[in-house]
Amino acid sequence: MAHIKSQKKRILTNAKAAERNKRVRAEVRTRVKTALADGDPSSDATRAAIARIDRAAAKGIMHKNTAARKKSRLMKQLQASDS
Repeated sequence: MAHIKSQKKRILTNAKAAERNKRVRAEVRTRVKTALADGDPSSDATRAAIARIDRAAAKGIMHKNTAARKKSRLMKQLQASDS
């Protein structure tokens, strides 16, 4: 356990941020699953999933290349199921 007051505070704020980040990543996974279940590349579910991935990348929760890879794989799966 930390002895320095500022480090104790950092532990608390890091825990809050980790919890927030976990919720965002869980929401991204849920939206991607919903989009895949819908199966339509131009549906609202797909747009919502991509928007959530972009927002997570913009806030630094997800690396921009990870976000790009997730969007690419999502669209690739949707295109394959569409045809």
